[in-house]
Amino acid sequence: MTLVFGTPRAKRRLSLAPMIDVVFLLLVFFMLASQFGHDRAVPLAMAGGSAAYSGPPRLVLVTADGLRLNGIPVQTEALVEQMSKLTREKSDAILLQPDASASLQQLMDAAEALTGAGFSQLVVME
Repeated sequence: MTLVFGTPRAKRRLSLAPMIDVVFLLLVFFMLASQFGHDRAVPLAMAGGSAAYSGPPRLVLVTADGLRLNGIPVQTEALVEQMSKLTREKSDAILLQPDASASLQQLMDAAEALTGAGFSQLVVME
């Protein structure tokens, strides 16, 4: 006697869609959780410190149009050269003042150019 439980079904192929969904979710998670770049840090001194200011004025005004050194427009490349003429040592204080139209990126670019040239005492004024 032969037992028949019903008509045999065709075997179903496994669906890869759930596995692909999981792989994409993991990909998105690790992309969002990872760090793509390094944070840049520029050491800044607080205004009003106890050290006395000496030497010629060294005020860098950062505007949306560009940089001004003591009121005179200057390019970023020429800023380092002009600042070298105004300082005796690389540790002399340099004042950075962003105006309302300047972006944070423009201020950071000016600070990075000065710190890249070896200037270590940058003071940001409001």
